[in-house]
Amino acid sequence: MAASVTLLSDDVVHPLHLPWDHTGLMSAYDCGSLRRGFQVYRQVCATCHSIERIHYRELVGVTHSTEELVEMSSEVDVVDGPNDEGEMFERPGKLTDPLPSPYANEEAGRAANGGALPPDLSLMVKARHSGQDYLFSLLTGYCDAPAGTPMMPGLYYNPYCPGGAIAMPPPLNDGGVDYEDGTPATISQQAKDVVQFLNWCAEPEADQRKKQAAQYLLVIGFTALMTGYYK
Repeated sequence: MAASVTLLSDDVVHPLHLPWDHTGLMSAYDCGSLRRGFQVYRQVCATCHSIERIHYRELVGVTHSTEELVEMSSEVDVVDGPNDEGEMFERPGKLTDPLPSPYANEEAGRAANGGALPPDLSLMVKARHSGQDYLFSLLTGYCDAPAGTPMMPGLYYNPYCPGGAIAMPPPLNDGGVDYEDGTPATISQQAKDVVQFLNWCAEPEADQRKKQAAQYLLVIGFTALMTGYYK
């Protein structure tokens, strides 16, 4: 008899599988949702977390236009150099720069968070089991601790976090962002949008791979038919 593996324990709740639209074989990301998710990241998550693997240029045609991203990146001062005198200098950001980190280095991040470094979110969806479902459940799962459950100061109860305690305070609030397209910014809507954006960050080439796979299958099918007809 094969051994069975349980995904539930006394101190953690396994997230339910959710019907994400972009996971279908012929489904693509909703660019409107990705734009809203990027807005949630910039206004909420970026105060503590980085997405160092994504550059502004990769967002062109996905969340914003080239002009919008040129203006957005130019608002960030980037340390560059050395110059001809061997000194570092600051310049306005450009499309080839990665999304800015909230901290100058790891030590600064740890110092600002009581010794704990907020993780980079570039591959967070892939770093967790059932990544999308887990992140959505974690963001929306904050609640009061059950009676008799001790909570250390500075920790918050979340049943989807191993041990039930998490140092990150609830990041989302109803109306916490003002969506440009008028979508109601409920907690669940913000969580859905930012999780889709983080999933895109982990696989920005996903839609292109699906297009190429469809093209390859079409060519293979046509080749098979022509080969059969010739034979």
